[in-house]
Amino acid sequence: METFRYLFLVTFALVFGSSHADPDLLQDICVANLSSGVKMNGFPCKNPSTIRADDFFFAGFAQPSIPNNTVGSLVTAANVEKIPGLNTLGVSMSRIDYAPGGVNPPHTHPRATEIVFVLEGELEVGFLTTSNKLISKVIKKGEIFVFPKGLVHFQKNIGWTPAAVVTAFNSQFPGTQSIAATLFAASPTILNDVLSKAFQINNSEVEKIKLKLKPKK
Repeated sequence: METFRYLFLVTFALVFGSSHADPDLLQDICVANLSSGVKMNGFPCKNPSTIRADDFFFAGFAQPSIPNNTVGSLVTAANVEKIPGLNTLGVSMSRIDYAPGGVNPPHTHPRATEIVFVLEGELEVGFLTTSNKLISKVIKKGEIFVFPKGLVHFQKNIGWTPAAVVTAFNSQFPGTQSIAATLFAASPTILNDVLSKAFQINNSEVEKIKLKLKPKK
């Protein structure tokens, strides 16, 4: 009986300990049917007869974007919504362009680790551990930095010229939560009293921040 119990526990650990969110494919490809009304973890597959080369193609990184906004950065995502062929493959990318002094504000990717490769410029990048330790470094053209899954991180162009990076994720749809927008531009809104106590500011200051971060219609 003890031997059986031991074998059961070992088997259970091997099977469930090695499982993860994106299991191995059961077919060569599963191009996302983005127009399907079926709700699931990911997207249902298109009919194989309708698959074409453009399902695996994206030209959005070819030219730099102009970050004409208040933070001075602009993200161009290449996830499953832009490249349906990424469905079930567990990878995606993005390009981020920065104006001089531009910032990609503190945010998290709840479903993926991120690796950044600098195309042009010089940036200060960093992330925060759950013990509130800042891990930061200045990186320049040709260099790489990694942001662990789920941890708050940021980038800032510290140069006098535009900068750009390409990033990669181990998820087809990593998700992004910008800390400021998540807290101050939520819908429905978070109670002012909650935010004022959390940030040690008064309600009028909370309202001012909410107004600044309110999504543009």
